[in-house]
Amino acid sequence: MNYRVPRTRKEIFETLIKGLQRLEYRGYDSAGLAIDGNNHEVKERHIQLVKKRGKVKALDEELYKQDSMDLKVEFETHFGIAHTRWATHGVPSAVNSHPQRSDKGNEFVVIHNGIITNYKDLRKFLESKGYEFESETDTETIAKLIKYVFDNRETEDITFSTLVERVIQQLEGAFALVFKSIHYPGEAVATRRGSPLLIGVRSKYKLSTEQIPILYRTCTLENVKNICKTRMKRLDSSACLHAVGNKAVEFFFASDASAIIEHTNRVIFLEDDDIAAVADGKLSIHRVKRSASDDPSRAIQTLQMELQQIMKGRCPLASMWAASGASAPGGAPDSPLASMWAALGASAPGGAPDTLCLALVEATALLPSVTRQVLEELTELPVMVELASDFLDRNTPVFRDDVCFFISQSGETADTLLALRYCKDRGALTVGVTNTVGSSISRETDCGVHINAGPEIGVASTKAYTSQFISLVMFGLMMSEDRISLQNRRQEIIRGLRSLPELIKEVLSLDEKIHDLALELYTQRSLLVMGRGYNYATCLEGALKIKEITYMHSEGILAGELKHGPLALIDKQMPVIMVIMKDPCFAKCQNALQQVTARQGRPIILCSKDDTESSKFAYKTIELPHTVDCLQGILSVIPLQLLSFHLAVLRGYDVPSQSAGITGVSHCARPKVAFFLK
Repeated sequence: MNYRVPRTRKEIFETLIKGLQRLEYRGYDSAGLAIDGNNHEVKERHIQLVKKRGKVKALDEELYKQDSMDLKVEFETHFGIAHTRWATHGVPSAVNSHPQRSDKGNEFVVIHNGIITNYKDLRKFLESKGYEFESETDTETIAKLIKYVFDNRETEDITFSTLVERVIQQLEGAFALVFKSIHYPGEAVATRRGSPLLIGVRSKYKLSTEQIPILYRTCTLENVKNICKTRMKRLDSSACLHAVGNKAVEFFFASDASAIIEHTNRVIFLEDDDIAAVADGKLSIHRVKRSASDDPSRAIQTLQMELQQIMKGRCPLASMWAASGASAPGGAPDSPLASMWAALGASAPGGAPDTLCLALVEATALLPSVTRQVLEELTELPVMVELASDFLDRNTPVFRDDVCFFISQSGETADTLLALRYCKDRGALTVGVTNTVGSSISRETDCGVHINAGPEIGVASTKAYTSQFISLVMFGLMMSEDRISLQNRRQEIIRGLRSLPELIKEVLSLDEKIHDLALELYTQRSLLVMGRGYNYATCLEGALKIKEITYMHSEGILAGELKHGPLALIDKQMPVIMVIMKDPCFAKCQNALQQVTARQGRPIILCSKDDTESSKFAYKTIELPHTVDCLQGILSVIPLQLLSFHLAVLRGYDVPSQSAGITGVSHCARPKVAFFLK
């Protein structure tokens, strides 16, 4: 939103489109935006929608085909919204794209991240009241619902934020919402529950406050009338953020900081059920209900992020792993990670009883699985690995002497957040491992780790996976620091961590060989990846990456369970990748290899350089450098991630421009790991 900052329509378009492009993941299938019409100076205002199936580029091209829009027209105050969608309700199409509208007159429009779980009941109710729906989305229900509330208002001068307050009290599920309306020109209201939302602030003038106080009110009839009567007085009060002297200011609403960092690094992170309203260049934040745990204000934070950190590099793979490799501890005492060890020791729960149970909760549970074995070895404590959604479905017993780790790249994963709150309510110590400073998980956990691997601009998280892997291993190292019997093992792992950057470069040199392998596999419909011990979780991660970005069926299989069903799938037509490393499970993996070849399978084997035994039975081999067993997964997962990248490109998916999670980040600063303590 630009307030007293003249912007042409073309400049507004460019700001919205660039913001979407910063967030455009693989899989996004449509996009749209809403802006004021040309008659912005007259009383009869209108909102113009432009929506298009396809990538953001298609929307950008469509905008310049609109004969009815004057690109040179200038707005001193304007609020535009835009959205790129990954279809969940309704097929990819213009009508199902956001913004969704309340009616054909576009009285209210809304963009939405998340899923409304009770939309069917709301839609049925609204249809019974005569509201006609045009899309298959859950989001359209929100647009129609705010129109219904407005049509049935008890006072003519009801505020925009009051309407939104009433709407979200009827919604179930997760959402981040931004509203625009012809009835409230130049105003915007945003709110969130379970989906991230932040507000960027830019002004060359002094701001009225650095801490925005939270306003509370109950939506009774009498209260609404009082609010409306004192509306302008409230907006002029010290409870709002604005430029001193009512001067120029701009506000940027986004689901991720990477969308707005080129405009400002000053942001406000909204909490669940916050309602942020902007009118007349003033930002206020409201909540309907007050709880004892509420923070009384929202602070403006300065992000330590630069635009080049989120740009996608021309060398799509090497830059990613160079960044990840830099996350591993170097030998130099002044390494950015040197101080991390002491900090991690402080972060780890000390003096815990022997009955302590470490529960690692994540959306996919792959990362906790890969570190579970070493954590149990080093802490000598039982470790439970939990899928966040299943953890909640089971009402899992959690007690005060438990420690629960919550692992999320974004720090905003809805199921993981709900599991966090469940564990906090039961008194457990909560530890966050996240890549996003200021995220909900970093704010709500008792302590934890910021891995600072750089923005993961893609669905397929890779560098965050590697950095979180290292963080959990280091936690185990700190927990075993005072155990004499484990000192040799600790030193072995520390030496392995120091050697990782060079070993990663060695694995990357195999890229051409992996590309040739992809040429053989990209026409296949299915792919099996199997291993056991430390390698099993790597197989699951590799299979997940293949599914995520190639749309090819792949399955990670525990090699020890081959006879219990999966063996029936093996024949000379089924591609099978086996991860066999020289570790305690080597002999058992040889048994699985014999079973595969007995079924005329042609295994592609990821193995150690000196493994002549496995190579004898391989259709093809990818030889990897050897490291300590608990860190081997960092090296073994790289060929699988590279393979998924090449498969996706060969199958016609636009991975290089769509998924920086695979293609990497160029020119990024040397990653560090930071630790946050409450």
